[in-house]
Amino acid sequence: MEESNTTHHLSTPPGLTHDEFADLHPSIAEFHSYRVTAAQCSSLLAQRVHAPLPTVWSVVRRFDRPQAYKHFIKSCTVQEGFDMAVGCKRDVNVISGLPAETSTERLNVLDDERHVTGFSIIGGEHRLRNYRSVTTVHGFEREGRIWTVVVESYVVDVPEGNTEEDTRLFADTVVRLNLQKLAAVTEAMARDGDEGQSR
Repeated sequence: MEESNTTHHLSTPPGLTHDEFADLHPSIAEFHSYRVTAAQCSSLLAQRVHAPLPTVWSVVRRFDRPQAYKHFIKSCTVQEGFDMAVGCKRDVNVISGLPAETSTERLNVLDDERHVTGFSIIGGEHRLRNYRSVTTVHGFEREGRIWTVVVESYVVDVPEGNTEEDTRLFADTVVRLNLQKLAAVTEAMARDGDEGQSR
């Protein structure tokens, strides 16, 4: 099946300024580019967070605790002796009401220096087949103001009987709500003066 390259690096995502996007452009081109077929869709979303990068990254990097900011996760379990490293897995239970019940997910990347993480869905009862996601966290400082931008992208198969638009709308909604909750959680941590550097 013919593949094409995504073009996330060509247009500013909603919610970001052109100035922010100009800074993020090299990272988006490097980490958020995918080869997609006509049977897949991809999207990129961004969230501005009024909290320092270390606080935001401390939450995003916790592959074993996605429920800290992901709306639709009821619980997450990992194997005994879990080591948070590339290749590790988590089993997620999803809240009722969604077209999903469980999800088995694999950590694909965790780079604490460049603040990059990503995972794939490799099993479970859900409609997001071959879902693969990357999240990058970026610190900004301008005129004494400090804030963070979180960029999340994904690629996923379009289920039979669904349109690309329907699939993207569903996945975008989930990701957007998660990013909004991430902002609320980490801004509260920053206000409380808790850098949340639990490892």
